[in-house]
Amino acid sequence: MLLFVLLLSGASALIYQVLWIRQLSLVVGVEVYSITIAVSAFFAGLAGGGRLFGQLADRFERPLLLYSLLEAGVAVVGVIATFALGNAAELFVAMQTRAGVVAWAVPFLLVGAPAFLMGGTLPAAVRWLAQRETQIALAGGWVYAANTTGGILGALLSSFTLLPWLGVRGSALAATLLNLAAAGLALVAVRMRAVDSTRVSEERVREATPLAAQGSRTALALYGVAGGIALGYEVVWSQALAQFMSTRVFAFSVVLATYLAGLVIGSALYVRFGNRVQDVWGAFGLLISAAGFVALCEIAFLSLWQLQIQAVVGDLALNVSGSEFLRMCAQFLITAFGIVFVPTVLLGAAFPIVLRLAAGSGRTGRDVGVILALNTTGGIAGSLVTGFLLVPVFGLVRTLGALAIAAAAVGAIAVLTGARVSARMRWAVCCLGVIAATIGILSPSDRLARLLLATRGGGNLAFYEESRGATVAVADQRSGDNVFRRLYIQGTSNSGDAMPSMRYMRLQGMLPLMIHRGDPKSALVIGFGTGITAGAVLHYPNLERRVCIELLPAVVRAGKFFPENYGAGSDQRMQIRIGDGRKELLRSTDRYDLITLEPPPPSAEGIVNLYSTDFYRLAGKRLEANGLFAQWLPIATQNSEDTRSLVRSFLDAFPYATLWTTEIHEMMLIGSYSPIELDANNIASRFNQPDVKTSLQAVGISSAGALLATWVTDRKGLERYTTSARPVTDADPRIEYAAWVRPKEITRSLPELLALRSEPLLVGPDVALIQEIATKRESLMRFYAAGLDAYRGDHQQWATDIAFALGNDADNPYFRWTVGNR
Repeated sequence: MLLFVLLLSGASALIYQVLWIRQLSLVVGVEVYSITIAVSAFFAGLAGGGRLFGQLADRFERPLLLYSLLEAGVAVVGVIATFALGNAAELFVAMQTRAGVVAWAVPFLLVGAPAFLMGGTLPAAVRWLAQRETQIALAGGWVYAANTTGGILGALLSSFTLLPWLGVRGSALAATLLNLAAAGLALVAVRMRAVDSTRVSEERVREATPLAAQGSRTALALYGVAGGIALGYEVVWSQALAQFMSTRVFAFSVVLATYLAGLVIGSALYVRFGNRVQDVWGAFGLLISAAGFVALCEIAFLSLWQLQIQAVVGDLALNVSGSEFLRMCAQFLITAFGIVFVPTVLLGAAFPIVLRLAAGSGRTGRDVGVILALNTTGGIAGSLVTGFLLVPVFGLVRTLGALAIAAAAVGAIAVLTGARVSARMRWAVCCLGVIAATIGILSPSDRLARLLLATRGGGNLAFYEESRGATVAVADQRSGDNVFRRLYIQGTSNSGDAMPSMRYMRLQGMLPLMIHRGDPKSALVIGFGTGITAGAVLHYPNLERRVCIELLPAVVRAGKFFPENYGAGSDQRMQIRIGDGRKELLRSTDRYDLITLEPPPPSAEGIVNLYSTDFYRLAGKRLEANGLFAQWLPIATQNSEDTRSLVRSFLDAFPYATLWTTEIHEMMLIGSYSPIELDANNIASRFNQPDVKTSLQAVGISSAGALLATWVTDRKGLERYTTSARPVTDADPRIEYAAWVRPKEITRSLPELLALRSEPLLVGPDVALIQEIATKRESLMRFYAAGLDAYRGDHQQWATDIAFALGNDADNPYFRWTVGNR
């Protein structure tokens, strides 16, 4: 029964962990420093709880009663912490402004308190099972395996079921029920006197060898260092794997589940065969060294044929199931298995071995608590050192080499100082360390960069930086007759300077300023990206204050490779702030006439909260009177139903809203708390400013009429479009977990949105302007029709539609770029 109870407990713990990391990003921001420090509160709680409750478990005649109390405590404190985190962002920012580091007490207490109780459950469980097993290592192995198996279920359930169906609060309640079920079952076992019915003598639980007494401190110290190395692997894997997988949250859930599965299998293998191991110190040293060696080799020798296996397996899954979702998950699993699985199997087997080395009879709870505390503390230090020091200085491949060398050193110390280690084992571990050091030194530091380029259609690498939190690359690439540069963050395209991208980004910055009712003097751009939107704002005259917030400094540095941004990254007129955009809106009381942003698509992990009603309301507080908020709306990255939800969340925040088409694959929502009036004379006058006219003509907007031809509809049309759609909120982020985009979904989404077309309600237009708008709109719609023809494979209709569009607007550079020499 206890193993099932531990499974429930492990599932609950991982669900909470997923929820808390998600909510912490809203409280402290998503800067890599902030989120890492905040997550460290969770691990610090585990370490402290393991240390304290481990000692307490030895004093309980019925350790399972302590376990039951701890699980009940986690249920109560965990759900309170989850609900409190959802409302803690403003308090945290206010305290940080007034009291500095004291504000960190908020996330540390909210996350650390339930984690503190969680930390005591494993020592109590091992203490109970050790009363029934002849060896502590076997008891610890069973407990570790069962609890981690539950973690696998929790990781998968949270992403694939709970969050999409129940949201954050419903998922927290589900985790609470699992805790209560675990507490109840443990209490039943206590009341049935399952623990005390067969009291085992101390002789039965005494280890067969006195190893614990001989080297427990050394084993504890080495296992603490090994914990830091293991978390270092996780930091490197998270960045390296992301470049060859999707940014969807499912990918990371599969990787996490694979990581945990390796730990389970490793621990279970020791439970099954561990009694045959005589050279315990040698086995411990070999496992730690081999884990580092394998982790290094799997990245250092990663090549295209391994990535091609992903595609083959994915296609097989698609052919068998007909599901694009299963195809992608199969690819994720192959990638995770090829990189993560084997090292974690080796690390999983090390836990019961270190129990055998460091835990003694009569003090099982205390020793297990100390082991977990030191390993967790080492993990905190390892993640901080790896993420903030090693990766930025040495890069991913060299960092993995350094970690492998550190693992080899741990293994060497174990076999050189441990008792009863065979000469053969000493030689094996030392030779493994020398080989790992050689591979780590000789591996090209840009190996992943070159491999990334090979998997993204080739080209030349203009810029590459493995920075804190993400890799950033700029590549020169070709599409048909066109050559352009593309920005990659974590291996995912984040636009570039191709004509379609330049068009929507310049409109994202300039169009809202041109339709503003007043005389705009300030603008905030959230997200630098290629810098083209920031450059459009920079190029707009009469602005007195221009601010851009960017999360990654490397992205700003990469901006110099996109001259179309007018040098926005280095121009003194543009104030660049490095940080999280949402936190900036919470922290600063600055107000703006325009706030514009184009985050990654909402299906990317951790992005959906920039498309939520909560975020829009927060941003609305930072708008001046008549201020405008402009949100990029992709229409090819999610299904039509999800697009309706995105629009609904926008309408729920802004009483006045309009929709504009900026490119065939993207649109723009503009919202305000004041009526949005389109003054024809103002718009024409602003368009004719030299800098504005030059910038927009370069992307196919030749006149004020062409600009107004991109109008789609106002709030009335959007209300019809979003009938019965559920909005996206911070507590209901299901769009991040939405199904994969159906093939050619744009052929459904775009016509539905364009069907909302209405005439723009202009103030003071003349007849010529109205006629020009109609002509430009007809050309644009026929151009879009040609694009849809191409998606459908209707070449004859494409030729008809594109001929009409070019016949009416032959010099349009946007049309010409797309058609090329055809």
